[in-house]
Amino acid sequence: MLTTRKGFRLDGGPTPAAALVGDVWRARSVLAILARKEFFVRYRRASLGLAWAIVLPLVQAIVLSVVVSRFVRFHTGVNYAVFVYSGTLAWNYFSGSLSAGAGAIVDGQDMSTKVYFPRALFPLTAVASGLYGLVLSMFVLLALSVAVGAGVGLHAFLLIPALGLTILLSASFSLVLALLQVYFRDIRYIVQASLIAWFYITPVFYPLRAVGHLRPYVQANPVTGIVELFRAATVGTDPGWGVAIWWTFGWSAALLVLAVRLYRTYDRTCTDLL
Repeated sequence: MLTTRKGFRLDGGPTPAAALVGDVWRARSVLAILARKEFFVRYRRASLGLAWAIVLPLVQAIVLSVVVSRFVRFHTGVNYAVFVYSGTLAWNYFSGSLSAGAGAIVDGQDMSTKVYFPRALFPLTAVASGLYGLVLSMFVLLALSVAVGAGVGLHAFLLIPALGLTILLSASFSLVLALLQVYFRDIRYIVQASLIAWFYITPVFYPLRAVGHLRPYVQANPVTGIVELFRAATVGTDPGWGVAIWWTFGWSAALLVLAVRLYRTYDRTCTDLL
């Protein structure tokens, strides 16, 4: 179905990529409204309100650093809790976006079946709604980096591409998984199970140099690049971290191409399965 100035034109072939992207772009204001609503509703009745968006990853990093340091010592060159916190921010945002985004189209079926708008907006809303908490936590990370002596210099500007790459990776994964979930309802549970194992092969609580000969495989992990980029902007990272960045770009680009192809072919027909 193609959007025209006079309305809609039915077409038997796949939706052109330009029309698909154009529909999403024209609905950007709807995306912003839905993302803001989802974020604020999440903390509306909580006593600490939006503070939970900062407190939760901070508590997680502290607990994780205390538990891990009891069993093994990693030389990070900076306060270990802050080191873990820098990795936790990237991981929590990605995993949260994936968990919510994978089932977004199915969960939004009541709205999707009543009025037409790009179904890609559902997973994108899940990705965008977490940005409020991530940005606030990034300021906390900068403050903690200064507090532990890591300092804030020009490298802090790497947080900008770190944020952009994190959004890109999360969106590309969520777009693909959300549409697959319409046809294969086990996707949601596969994602949940995968994230458990995925956490341990992501250098959230250990430096890259600690994995030894497994380093090329850890670098190929799509999340490693964003974790290392967050650290490069704040507490510092291991040499050679740029390889992981290229892997993350590669994963993101490949998944975006796949997402466009999937939505071109199946976006119109998935409503029948909701």
